[in-house]
Amino acid sequence: MVDYISAWVQKTMSLGENSVLVGSLIAVLILAALAFISHLIARQLLLRLVKSLASRTKAQWDDSLVKHFFFDRLAQVAPGVVLYLTIPSTLAQTPWVASFASKLALLYILIIAILAFDSFLNAAQEVYRRHDASKSISITSFLQIFKLLSYALALILAISILLEKSPTGIFAGLGAMSAVTMLVFKDAILGFVAGLQLSANRMVAAGDWIEVPSYGIDGDVIQVGLTTVKIRNFDNTISTLPTHALITGTFKNWRGMSESGGRRIKRAVSLDMTSVKFCDDEMLKRLAKIQFISDYLKSKKDEVTKYNEDSKVDHECIVNGRRLTNLGTFRAYVEAYLKNHPQISQELTFLVRQLPPGETGIAIEIYVFCKDKRWVPFEGIIADIFDHFLAVIPEFDLRVFQSPTGSDMQAGLSGKKSDA
Repeated sequence: MVDYISAWVQKTMSLGENSVLVGSLIAVLILAALAFISHLIARQLLLRLVKSLASRTKAQWDDSLVKHFFFDRLAQVAPGVVLYLTIPSTLAQTPWVASFASKLALLYILIIAILAFDSFLNAAQEVYRRHDASKSISITSFLQIFKLLSYALALILAISILLEKSPTGIFAGLGAMSAVTMLVFKDAILGFVAGLQLSANRMVAAGDWIEVPSYGIDGDVIQVGLTTVKIRNFDNTISTLPTHALITGTFKNWRGMSESGGRRIKRAVSLDMTSVKFCDDEMLKRLAKIQFISDYLKSKKDEVTKYNEDSKVDHECIVNGRRLTNLGTFRAYVEAYLKNHPQISQELTFLVRQLPPGETGIAIEIYVFCKDKRWVPFEGIIADIFDHFLAVIPEFDLRVFQSPTGSDMQAGLSGKKSDA
C-alpha cells in the first residue's frame, strides 16, 4: 500500500524522495481511519443491537453480561483486529515499524480479551448467586483462581509476544523458579486449598452465621474468597479472616440452627438449698389454685397417698414415706408452663432438669427450643420466660440464690443491732 500511495504522491505532488515518507504518513492515517470506523461500527451499531436484544429477553444471564461490560469490552477488540490484519501489508516498506506496530496491536487484543474474560466471570458469579445452590456452595474462590491463572497466562503470552519467543520456553523457565513461585504465592495456594475444602465439605457459605472466638469474630459471612473470608459482625464492623484459618483453627457455624425447627434455650436459675422443704397441706391447697399444675398435684397427691397407705407409713415422722417437695412442684410448674408456651417447640428436645447441688445453690436448668430463631425476638422470649419464673419462685416458698450484696450485709448488721 505504501508503494502505491508513494507513487501516487510522486505523480501528483512531485515531492521526490519525500514521497515515501508522505506515503507512509498517509498509510498510517488510513489505518487510523479504518480502526476508528471499525470502532464506531462495533460500538454504535453492533453493541447497541446486542444491548437492545438483551433488554428484551426474559433471561437474566445476558443482563448480567451487559451489567459487567462484557459486550463493551468485546466491541473494543474490533480496532485492534483491524490494525493487526492490515499493518503488515500497509507498512511493508518499513518492516521494523510494521513488526513493532503488530506487537502493540496484538498486546492490545490480548489485554481486552483478558478484561472481557474477567467480566464474563463476574457475570457468571452474579448469575450463580441467584440460585439456591449458592447458599451452600460458594464458587468465589474458584472464579478467583481462574482470574489469577488467566492473568498469569496473559502475562506469559505478552512476554512471548514482545520477545518473539515460544510460550513453552517461558513455561520451562517458570518451572525452574517453582520454589520461588510457591513462596510468593503461598497465601494464594493455601487459600485455594482451603477454599476447596470449605466448598467441598459445605463448611461455610455466604449468609452463614459463624463464630470464631480466637479472632473475636461473631457475625454473618459476606464473601468466601480465594485468600480471605469477609464477615459482617453484629456491631456492623467488617472482619477479614484468612481462608486457611477456618481450616487450621476452630469455628462455630450456626447454619444447622437456622435450618432446623428452633433455636436452643439452655439457661438455669439457681435456688437456695436451705429453702427446699416438704409441702404441707396449707401449701398444697394454695398451689392447687395454679391452673398449670392443678391436675398434676391432684394425681400426685393420690399417688403419694396410695403408696403411703400400702406401705403403712408412720406419719408421726415427716421423713417416713413419700411426700411432695416445693422444689419438685416448682420443677413440674416450669415444665407445664413451657409446654403451654406458644413459642416453645414441642417436637425438638424438651428438658427441665435439676443440676447437681453446688456452692451456688441448686439449679433448675431449662433445655428447650424456641420456634422464633431471629436474634432479637429470641432474646425477648427468653427474658419474658425467666422474668415470670423469678417472679413466681416465692409462691413455692423458694428463694433465688445470689451472692451476698451490700443490702444483705446491711440487713444483717441491722438485725444484730436490734437484738442487742
